[in-house]
Amino acid sequence: MSQSQYSEWWRRSTVYQVYPKSFKDTTGNGTGDIKGLIEKLDYLQNLGIDIVWLQPVYVSPQHDNGYDVADYENINPDFGTMEDFDELVKELHRREMKLMIDIVVNHTSTEHEWFKQSISSKDNPYRDYYIWKDPAPDGGFPNNWQSKFGGPAWQFDEGSGRYYLTLYDKTQADLNWENEKVRRAVNDMMLFWAKKGVDGFRMDVINLISKDQRFPNDDGSVPPADGRKYYTDGPRVHEYIKAMHEEVFGPFEMVTVGEMSSTTLEHCIRYSSPEEREFSMTFNFHHLKVDYPNGQKWELMPYDFEAMKRLFTHWQTGMQKGGGWNALFFNNHDQPRALSRFTDDKVYRVESAKLLATTLHGLQGTPYVYQGEEIGMPNPVWNSIDEFRDIESLNMYRILCEQGKSPEAALSILQERSRDNSRTPMQWDDSRNAGFTTGTPWLKVDERYSDINVQKELENPASIFHHYRKLITLRKEYGVFTEGVFKRLDDGHPEVFAYARTGDGEALVVVSNFSSKEITFRFEDSHWTELLPSGRDELLIGNTTDTPALTQELQLSPYASYMWLIR
Repeated sequence: MSQSQYSEWWRRSTVYQVYPKSFKDTTGNGTGDIKGLIEKLDYLQNLGIDIVWLQPVYVSPQHDNGYDVADYENINPDFGTMEDFDELVKELHRREMKLMIDIVVNHTSTEHEWFKQSISSKDNPYRDYYIWKDPAPDGGFPNNWQSKFGGPAWQFDEGSGRYYLTLYDKTQADLNWENEKVRRAVNDMMLFWAKKGVDGFRMDVINLISKDQRFPNDDGSVPPADGRKYYTDGPRVHEYIKAMHEEVFGPFEMVTVGEMSSTTLEHCIRYSSPEEREFSMTFNFHHLKVDYPNGQKWELMPYDFEAMKRLFTHWQTGMQKGGGWNALFFNNHDQPRALSRFTDDKVYRVESAKLLATTLHGLQGTPYVYQGEEIGMPNPVWNSIDEFRDIESLNMYRILCEQGKSPEAALSILQERSRDNSRTPMQWDDSRNAGFTTGTPWLKVDERYSDINVQKELENPASIFHHYRKLITLRKEYGVFTEGVFKRLDDGHPEVFAYARTGDGEALVVVSNFSSKEITFRFEDSHWTELLPSGRDELLIGNTTDTPALTQELQLSPYASYMWLIR
C-alpha cells in the first residue's frame, strides 16, 4: 500500500458505536433517543472520538431492534424527529466529528410499503423487489436454507401460494438485488442521507445481497450446511458495491464499512482496497467465533486463545499484503461483552478491560469502541428468561428447550451468548436506572451500575475511560499505529499475545497476559535480535502501576498489558 493511501483521515480515526435504544433517554419513555445522544456529544469528544456510528433510527416495528426498516427516509418517533437528526449532524460537525449511519438493504421489514405492495398481487410492480419462489415438488420449502435466527429461511404466502426469502427474522424479507429498480431505489435512499450531511455508512450484512440464482439445496459439504455458501460473497456482490461507490460513496467522500458475514480474507481485501473503489474498511467476525464448538453459536466452550491469535495474525498480515483495511473491534451490539467472554470481569475487571483495549488498539485498522466498553461494562446478571428482549435469543431459547435442554440449561446458554448482553442501558451514574432514564427502561439495567458508571470513571484518572482516551490520542500521534507492519512475537505462548508493528524507524511492541496467573514471558532470541533492541524504548501505556522497561524477559502480573515504542 502506498504512503498516500495512509493519509486517508479515517485510518487514524476512532469510531464510537451508539446503540440508540440504550444510550440516553430524554423523554422518560424508557427508550434512548437522538436528543440523548446530542446531550452526550461532549462526553464523546472528551474521549477523543472522531466518528459516531449511529445504529438504525428509521421507522421500524422493532422486531429486530431497528434492523427491520419500514421507512428508510423517516425517523422512528421513539427516537425523535428529523429535526433532531439534523441537529445531531450540525452538533457533531461543530465539534469536528463525523456521523456514520447504518444502511440495512439486504432486507426490509414486511411492514415496508415495498413489501406490502409486493405481497398484494403477483402482478404488482413491486412484486420483483423481493425473492419469491414456488414450493418444492413435494409442496415444502423451495430449498433447505436456514434462517440466521433459527428455522427455515422461507415464509409462505397463502394469497399467492408462494414463498418469500427471509434469511433473518420472518418479518425481514430479503430484497431482490437482481432487480435494477431495487438497486436504483437503494442508491436514491443513500443519496438522500448523503445530501443531509451524513459522512459515512455502515452497511449491514452487505456481502449477502447477491444470491446464487439457482437457489440450490445445501448439499452439506461445507458446515454449517445452512445455505450460506450460496449467498455469502455472491456472484455479483462486488459489481453492486462498486456501483454504490461510483454514485454515492466516492462523490460525497464518505467513510464506509461493510459488515461481512462468514466472509473470506480474499473478499475483504477486494471490498476494502482503495484501488477496488468499494468500501473504506470491513468487519469480519472470525475472531469472535473462537468459543463456538464446531461453529455452533448456541453451544458453550472455553474460547480458543491460540485460534484467536492466529486469526488476528492471518487478517493483519493478509490485509496488509493485499492493501485492504480492517475495522478493529471486540464488541458490538450483536456480541456478548468481550470483557466477560475472554477475560475476568470480576476480580480483574479493570485490568482486563484495559488489556483488551491495548491489545486491539495497537493493531492495524480503524478501532471501534462500543458504548460502555470504555467504562468496563460486563455482561449483565440475568435472572430469568423474562428479562430478555432479543428476538434471536427468545427464538433460540424455545428451540433449545424443544431440543431437550432443560430451561435452566437453555438460560445458562443465553446468559453467555445473547445479544442482549451488550444492549443493556448505558450506565451514566449511580442514580436510579444508572441515569439512563427517569422511566422504566426497555431492557433491564445491570444491577452493578452503582460501581460501574461514567461518573466514577471520569473522576478517576487511572480509570478505564482515561486508558481508552490515551490510546485514542496515541493513534493520532504516532504513524507506526497506521503504517507499521505486523509481526507476531509470542510463538504460541499459552497465556500471552505479543506482537510488533514496525516501520519508518519506529517499532511498537504490545505484550498482553490473557490469564489470571503471574507469568514470565521471554522473547525468542530471533525476535529479540531482529526487532527489539534497535533503539531506545519508551513505555507508552500500561494497565498496572508498574512501569517496566522492555527487556527480553518480562514478569507479567495477571492480565498485565503493556505497549512500548522503540526508536
